[in-house]
Amino acid sequence: MNTLYSFRRCPYAMRARMALRYSGVPVEIIEVSLKAKPAEMLAISPKGTVPVLDAGGQVIDESLEIMRWALAQNDPDDWLLKDDSFGALWADKLIQGNDQIFKVHLNRYKYAERYPEQPMEVYRTECEVFLRHLNKMMKSRDYLLADHPCLADIALLPFVRQFAHVDREWFATTPYERLQAWLQRFLESDLFTAIMKK
Repeated sequence: MNTLYSFRRCPYAMRARMALRYSGVPVEIIEVSLKAKPAEMLAISPKGTVPVLDAGGQVIDESLEIMRWALAQNDPDDWLLKDDSFGALWADKLIQGNDQIFKVHLNRYKYAERYPEQPMEVYRTECEVFLRHLNKMMKSRDYLLADHPCLADIALLPFVRQFAHVDREWFATTPYERLQAWLQRFLESDLFTAIMKK
């Protein structure tokens, strides 16, 4: 049996859960208390961060690798864009931009009181560079790289959600209408509501 150590509100764990659920791979989800991490999880992944997947003895403790592992088992709607090498390359670039750059600015925006060097608005403006780019990418379609969700949509979703939730009223007034609609569609989807159930 596959076991996923997860934390419900962690964006990395969210994207791993979405890919596992979409692929239909059977998995037991163990909700981890970040203050009291289970010994079994630390035994297989000493770095102690979620998500961690124990796939029948194969341990995968990076969210993106868990997503790719799940899609290798079953990818009915072609999230990997396997016949579109250009799209797949773009997906990797977007995820890299999200994980390495946007996430840094997002942390500072979300926890601005911990970074008093700049006002919160400065961190928000830095986040917006990435969001503007995403909004522009969806000018003529509903998703980032295809006419259906792909790996990049799902990998970025929890982080865009986190950004929107810092100040929902402000986010609703931004000109990122395509991005707002994209986010709302996912938040109301069966896939997302299923993985967020307590």
